Amino acid sequence: MSAVKKSGRARLHRALTLSSRRSHGSTESRPTDKEESPSAKGLFITFEGTEGSGKTTQITGLADRLRALGHTVRTLREPGGTPIGEEIRHTLKHSEANRNMTAEAELLLMNASRAQLVREVIRPALAAGEIVLCDRFYHSTLAYQAHGRGLALADVQRTIRFAVGPTKPALTFLLTVPVRVSESRRQSRSAQRDRLEEAGRAFFERVEKGYRAIAAADRRRIRVIDATARVETVAAEIWAALAPLLPRTGEPVGPTRE
Repeated sequence: MSAVKKSGRARLHRALTLSSRRSHGSTESRPTDKEESPSAKGLFITFEGTEGSGKTTQITGLADRLRALGHTVRTLREPGGTPIGEEIRHTLKHSEANRNMTAEAELLLMNASRAQLVREVIRPALAAGEIVLCDRFYHSTLAYQAHGRGLALADVQRTIRFAVGPTKPALTFLLTVPVRVSESRRQSRSAQRDRLEEAGRAFFERVEKGYRAIAAADRRRIRVIDATARVETVAAEIWAALAPLLPRTGEPVGPTRE
C-alpha cells in the first residue's frame, strides 16, 4: 500500500473518531457550560415553599429593603422571568390545553423555562453585580416533580443539571406552612385556574415531605423558616441569615457556595 493511501486512511480515521466523540457529547469537542458561564459578582438568593407560603410578600419586602441600602436588585419568578418563560408558564399553569399534560412534559417545560432564565437573565445580572431574588428555582422541581409527581430522582437531577449548569443559589429560604394552611391560603387567592394547584392533598403532602428531605440534605445552603409566624418575624429571620452575605454597596459579592 502506498504512503499516500496510508496517509489518507489515517486522516479519515481521525475525522471519524472526532465525529463520533462529538455525537456522544465529548467535552473535548465543545465548550462546557461552565466555560460559557460568566464569573458571578452578584448574589443569587432563592425562595422555596408550597403554595401560599408567603414567598412573594417576603421577596417584595426584602427587595425594597435592599434597594433602600443602595443595592441593585432584580426579582424573578419561576416558571417565567423571560418572554419565552412566561409563555411556558401560561402553558403549564393556566392554558385550557394543559389538562392532559404528563409529568414528564411538565418536568421538561419547567426546565426549558429555567434554562432560558439562567442564560438570558440570571447570569448576566450576577456578572453585573446585581442581587437576584428568585421565587422558586430547581429545589421546586425536586420537590414537585420528583417527590410530588413521582418521577425518578436521577432523571429529574440530570434534567436540572442540563438546565442550570454551574448556576446555583448562594442561599435558599424554604418557607414552610402546614398543608391545611396552604390549602386555606390558596382558596382565598385569585380565581384564575392554576393546573398545579388542582392536585389533591396527597400530592402536596408528598411535596412538603420532599422539601423536608431536600433541606435536611443541604443544611448549609437551605434555611428553613416557619412561615406561619408574623410577616415581620419571618422577614427578620430572612434578614439575619442574609445580612452577613451582603457586600458594602458598590463592592462585589464573594464566591457563592458550592
